[in-house]
Amino acid sequence: MAPHSAPASTSAVSGPSFAVERLRVLLLWLTGASSAIVFIEPSPYELISLLTIIVFALSGLTLSPTLMPLAFLLMLINIGYSLSASQVIGEQGVIIWLMTSWYLALTAVFFAAMLGANTQARLDAITRGCVVAGIIASLVAIVGYFRIFPGANDLLLLYDRARGTFKDPNVLGAFLVFPTLLVLQRLITGNASQAARSAILLGLFAVALLLSFSRAAWGQVVYTAVVALALTFLTSRSEPLRLRIVLLTIAGAVVLVIFIVALVSIDAVAVMFKERASLQTYDVNEQGRFARHAMGAIFALDVPLGIGPLQFNKYFTEDPHNSYLNAFMAGGWLSGVCYPALVALTLFYGLRCALTRTPWQSTAIIVYAGYFGVATESVIIDSDHWRHAFLLLGLLWGLIAATHRYVARADARTAVAPWAPNPATLARHEHPA
Repeated sequence: MAPHSAPASTSAVSGPSFAVERLRVLLLWLTGASSAIVFIEPSPYELISLLTIIVFALSGLTLSPTLMPLAFLLMLINIGYSLSASQVIGEQGVIIWLMTSWYLALTAVFFAAMLGANTQARLDAITRGCVVAGIIASLVAIVGYFRIFPGANDLLLLYDRARGTFKDPNVLGAFLVFPTLLVLQRLITGNASQAARSAILLGLFAVALLLSFSRAAWGQVVYTAVVALALTFLTSRSEPLRLRIVLLTIAGAVVLVIFIVALVSIDAVAVMFKERASLQTYDVNEQGRFARHAMGAIFALDVPLGIGPLQFNKYFTEDPHNSYLNAFMAGGWLSGVCYPALVALTLFYGLRCALTRTPWQSTAIIVYAGYFGVATESVIIDSDHWRHAFLLLGLLWGLIAATHRYVARADARTAVAPWAPNPATLARHEHPA
């Protein structure tokens, strides 16, 4: 953990007028809130995020040197996709897939760059929007699953699993992990009223997660919560907070078990839960998920340019369901090497950021845990075009850059005026962990 912090100068609005900044913050909130509505293309998320990018670009946006690895690797990954796609450019959907990849890369760089000023307020706006998105997605998923509006069944359900405002139940489940972590944090660190509201939202998200019947999302929400709680426990200097984490973790585990038992007492839920909790045929047969991973990895060695986007299921029975393998197949060796390199760099520097004491450290922990979940789940699922994956990627790099500036200014201030109060001490008083 870094020993120093500096005044939150990266959180101060400078240059643009207060009214312009209010517009920017509002658009960030709308971007977060619309991130759940992606069952059509272009989705409201694409339109609002594009408007937000334009507004920021017109009123001033800079890319710090710390963000160069993110921008450079995303560019190389998409160059690999483009070169590989040139082999199958006439195939249906390839051009749209390629355009989506480039645009989502742009959004990641934007989310990172926009945290370069007024960091705390902008971060708060977009994360609050993500919680709203989680509420929208969860309510729609629950309404759809219990067929409250029968006419909407085809839109809200897939294979008797809730998909809500998404095309796929697995994406719904994965998307809800980050809002769940955000309200879990508020439950643990907030006051009584905040904790009560967070407990209600946690219950809502838990129902929707369960009804998505996504085994990967079930696992992800558990281990990312462990990561978030462990980092919060380790970085906190408050003994009461540490005790609260332990007690609430135990109580939460008990309540969760009771909650799941009550929900699976519903026959339809119990049948689907039993089916989804076991290994499926498409996991373990000769052309199953894991067999495809092995065969695809061997195949990738023979195709330096890859086979192009959306082509894997023409060689095997289904899609790869592994984003690291898909990077090789859809983008050749260039994308295949750069994609895991970007993930590894993000996790390494993101952990350093989460362990550094800053005004936004608590949120950085949640963003890191959320991205860690996406990065690990990508081993068994195709997350290449998950909007929230690029949102988390950009936010984490933005926090990495903001934290780097924060600590550098602390060191500079200490060097110039060593008799001045330690900024880290001031930060702890103003923003206790």
